[in-house]
Amino acid sequence: MTQPPLSRQVQKLERAVGVPLLERDNRHVELTTAGAVFLEEARRLLTAADAAPALARKIAAGRAGVLRLGFTAASGFSLLGTLVQEITDFMPDVDLDLQELVTVEQIEAIRRGELDLALGRPPFDQESFDSRLLLSEDLVLAVPPGHALTRLDRPVTAADLRDQPVVGHHPTKARYFYDMVVRYIAVEHGNVVHVVSQILTMCSLVAAGRGVAFVPESARLLGLPGVTFVELDVPHGVVELHAIWDRTSKNPALHEFLRYLHPDPTR
Repeated sequence: MTQPPLSRQVQKLERAVGVPLLERDNRHVELTTAGAVFLEEARRLLTAADAAPALARKIAAGRAGVLRLGFTAASGFSLLGTLVQEITDFMPDVDLDLQELVTVEQIEAIRRGELDLALGRPPFDQESFDSRLLLSEDLVLAVPPGHALTRLDRPVTAADLRDQPVVGHHPTKARYFYDMVVRYIAVEHGNVVHVVSQILTMCSLVAAGRGVAFVPESARLLGLPGVTFVELDVPHGVVELHAIWDRTSKNPALHEFLRYLHPDPTR
């Protein structure tokens, strides 16, 4: 007697899988434990296969996929939160991979293909990278509360700092701020008591009474006790934060986000 076509197909499938998928007797047929798992996985794969074309179209349009965003610690307490919220609002199906790195490390990560977008400071290779200015802010002086420099009725000058212990910027890891201080303020090398690369660390050392420090005005947002900020006699808006990316990047999610990215996203 010839087997029904369905039975032959089931037996063929069982031979391919290598285990029984059904338990049979003269009265009923039911799934084995392996058969139940196989059925569940098959349904999941069919659902994924149905969704795959739509997902591929969304990724190609930049509305899905992954965006790898690097940021400095200082940008973390200024505009990072706003940018993350914008990405969530405009591109809800894009997974966001955040990496905290100093600017030099971010640039190298972009070169290696490990980051799509950096929030960092100049300088950078403008032939290899494109950029957009996001934020300009003042350079200010962080001092302990009650410090003599807080009682001046004018901006602090280089002469006022002649005998002050200074928490300085690392010349390579914090090159942008190091060069800026050298450009605008003549700090005696002997006055530098510590050299660090992170703004939070600088402010913590100021709070500990170790010296004064040159920081971006957004450091006020840290709200650290034991630190106050005074104006410096330097031009306004000299501290810049840029979005930086590889101009040859093929990541659609990056180019989609750049459509929404504008200067001063905290507005």
